Amino acid sequence: MNDERPTDGATRPRRADARRNEKALLDAAAAVFVTSGVEAPIRDIAARAGVGTATIYRHFPTRADLIIAVYRHQVDALAVDGPELLTTSATPYAALRSWIDRFVDFVITKQGLAAVLQSDDPCFDPLHAYFLDRLVPVCTEILDAAAASGEIRPDLDAYELMRGVGSLCAGASANLRYDARRLIEFLIAGLRRTE
Repeated sequence: MNDERPTDGATRPRRADARRNEKALLDAAAAVFVTSGVEAPIRDIAARAGVGTATIYRHFPTRADLIIAVYRHQVDALAVDGPELLTTSATPYAALRSWIDRFVDFVITKQGLAAVLQSDDPCFDPLHAYFLDRLVPVCTEILDAAAASGEIRPDLDAYELMRGVGSLCAGASANLRYDARRLIEFLIAGLRRTE
């Protein structure tokens, strides 16, 4: 989310505590949505974030506002993580593994949001395009770096990989014998170049 908001025609940085509160709210809401669904009581989110319910309503007047903000917050975090992982990981392949692991966390949270995101409410319509616009280029950058280093095959498509990971995650929470993360580890290991 943008850390600057217009005030009386001017743009000023938001206070550090306001940014921290908003991040804590979004992280708490995402965690609660995974375990209790998007209809979870606002007081549960407030308790997890360590703030009062009034703080949530001040930032997000409606539940739809909160849901959209959680989704965008997680997409933005993933978009920032990609380039950071490329500079801090031992290899581009290690960056890819770490980024995919974080992507899986997002997909699991997104499944908690799935019912509402697929609703007829038009306010959620732009979110899928936002997801693709922000994350496909990041995944492409990581794949390109790993291919350029010779660690993976050069013919991989970011959208295809992300879609495959999402499909492996589908329904994982409904079956205790199904370990999506384990299968995704196999998938990512299978990208390695064996020549």
